[in-house]
Amino acid sequence: MSGLRVMVVDDHPMWREGVARDLTEAGHQVVASCGEGRQAVRVVAAARPDVVVLDLQLPDISGVEVIQGLRAAHPDVRVLMLSASGEQQGVLDAVKAGATGYLLKSAGLAEFLEAVRRTAAGEPVFTPGLAGLVLGEYRRLATVTSHAAADAEDAAPRLTDRETEVLRLVAKGMSYKQIAERLGLSHRTVQNHVQNTLGKLQLHNRVELTRYAIERGLDD
Repeated sequence: MSGLRVMVVDDHPMWREGVARDLTEAGHQVVASCGEGRQAVRVVAAARPDVVVLDLQLPDISGVEVIQGLRAAHPDVRVLMLSASGEQQGVLDAVKAGATGYLLKSAGLAEFLEAVRRTAAGEPVFTPGLAGLVLGEYRRLATVTSHAAADAEDAAPRLTDRETEVLRLVAKGMSYKQIAERLGLSHRTVQNHVQNTLGKLQLHNRVELTRYAIERGLDD
């Protein structure tokens, strides 16, 4: 996926400029570049990025507050955290606030560009090791809320067998491409199944969908 509109938010000018340059050379359009969280929230609606590449640590407000502000001003935006910190609580707080992915700054260029592409497609993407952390937290929350989930099961919308099959693979952390290859479907068909399932369940993104699936034991 090329030609994405991307906003870069990082308080280190040299790093911010380097990321913007890498994105531009890859064929993307850097529609805004900000060094502070409040500035990013102010300009996001006018800039209309597909993806915001956001550092967790900013000088004015927290990355979590920035995510909340960005999504309130521009609900369709996807947020990819790009941080030097892989501290557990920071990762979980960012994902709970609505970040689609979380990548460490130690990632290579190819990994970063692939993460931007997958984030734009709504696929959760994490530095290896962090995906397990996030799924583990969802499993913990699933245990806490298992009784409530069981009570609500009868009222849950009915999914088709194929939608349920795709949902199981989403819960295992597989990408659209991997799911398509496993089931012998096209990438677009998998996306359509995921979007239909999101609509039926009144969920907003694959992060919420993964949590829903894990709460119902579909990741086994």
